Formats: sequence, structure tokens, C-alpha cells
Amino acid sequence: MSDKITLVVLAAGMGSRFGGLKQMEPLGPNGETLLDYSVYDAYHAGFRKVVFVIRDFFADDFKEQIGSKIEEYMEVEYVFQDVNVEVPGVDGIVEREKPWGTNHAVLVCKDVVDEPFAVINSDDYYGKDGFYKVAKFLKEDVTPERYSLIGYILKNTLSDSGTVNRGVCKTDEKGNLVSIEETLKIARNEEGEVIRGDKGTELDEDSIVSMNFWGFHPTYFEKLEKGFREFVAANKDHSKAEYYIPVLIDEMINSGEIVLNVIPSHDNWYGVTYKEDAGKVKKAFKELHDNGAYPETLEI
Repeated sequence: MSDKITLVVLAAGMGSRFGGLKQMEPLGPNGETLLDYSVYDAYHAGFRKVVFVIRDFFADDFKEQIGSKIEEYMEVEYVFQDVNVEVPGVDGIVEREKPWGTNHAVLVCKDVVDEPFAVINSDDYYGKDGFYKVAKFLKEDVTPERYSLIGYILKNTLSDSGTVNRGVCKTDEKGNLVSIEETLKIARNEEGEVIRGDKGTELDEDSIVSMNFWGFHPTYFEKLEKGFREFVAANKDHSKAEYYIPVLIDEMINSGEIVLNVIPSHDNWYGVTYKEDAGKVKKAFKELHDNGAYPETLEI
């Protein structure tokens, strides 16, 4: 059991569909960002350290607008996810235009995280419930053989402005993850059905999906380092190949190395996948403040 837990925030993405740096978009009634809410909720759930995975070209702006507001209350680390990486066992520097994916973003934190940790996206609003649940798991239940995922109800994660991609989870009778299927172009049709556009078939709107909210033991880095070397060696000539967290998780589950507990959250997810989502999200945050879920001024 450990009281020290860390939040790892993946904030290196550019947000191509959104059209800018979603991490810094003001969405709350006082200009709060999605990330401001996540850090606030994490702090009140018991996290006292946060690691931001960012890109060097916007580091100064990010530190000024985001990090400076919380350094008084939490230990803050910044690590860079480089695009062109040198990988042991792979000749030369592998050059490309986009980062190597979420697993690589976690891997770059290995030198600053040696305690149980949660992983989230910077451009998603997860709600308070998930942070309390993952904090409890990391303090009481995580082991080298047991990880967790905060799962969300599919219908609570859709966008009115376009399709979304979600990892649809399959669990066993104990609530442990069996598999995640990356499911593309999900949206409601005119009849109100939730359809996966990649296959044109209907999805159960009450399915549990992954929103990239994980709870890990620090031994994950050991498996990740080896897995990333192998992935880069196999994909060094594929400029768009990305090493996603579920890829390694599936391998570890199938090999019997871990079990992964899927912890459901019924909170609404909010995000700005598209620029048009911003108005709906701003309205939702105003209502959350008005209803007392957050104070008038979001200060830790």
C-alpha cells in the first residue's frame, strides 16, 4: 500500500481535428481549461505529484498558463515527447513527423516516476468520480500484476459534432479486462442508434469504453521499454505507426502477466474533439459551477 501516487498527463498532441492546442483552450466560466479541471479533481482525490508530457515548442507557454498555477500545491515535472527518437538496438535516429503514440508518451516519464501512477489525456474531462476511484485503487490495490482502467459508458462519450473513436472493452464476470477493440467513426444516426462507421454495425450505447484513463504500477515501465524497442524496430519505415497503450496491455493480459480491473464511472465525459464541441462544453461547465460541483473560482 502506498500513499504516494502520481498523475501523468499526456499533453503532447496537437489536436488536428480540433485545429489547435486543445490543452490551452479556455472552456470554463472563468477561462478554465479541461486540464485545470482534471488537476483540480486529481488534487482533491489525493494526488500530490503531476507529470506533464509535452512538446518542446510550446513548453514555455504551457508552463506559464498551466503549470505555474499548480506548482505551489503539487510537485510538478515536465518531460518532452520527441518525434525523432534514438532507440537501443535500432540503427540511427528514427525520423518522422508525428509522435510514436500514447505508450511512448508514458515511457518518457520513466526517470521521474517510481510510484503508482494514473495516466490521462490532457484534452478530456473525466469527472470527479474517476479520480477518486483510481486514487483508491493506486493506494490500496495496485501490484506488479494488477492494473486498472477507468471505464466510461459509451453514450456518455459521444460528440454532437462528428464521429469519435473509442476502445470498446470486453470484461469477464469479475470485471477484469478481456480485450479492447479500437472502434472507429462512432456516432448516432438519425434513428438514434449508435453506429460504428468502420463496419456500419450498431453498438450497445451502454458499452464500457476506454478514454485512456489508466492506473499502473511502476513496473509497467520495464515491459514498456522492451515493447517499444520491438515496436520501433518493426515499424521504423512506417511513418504513421503509433504504439498505443492497449497494444501492450492486450499482450500482457493474454500472456497472463497481469489482470486489469475495469472500474466503471458513470460521470459524463466532455471533450473538444471538434471546434464545434466547445460551445456545449462551456455550457456544461457553467452548469457544474452553478450547481456547486465546482467553486466559483477553480483554485486548489
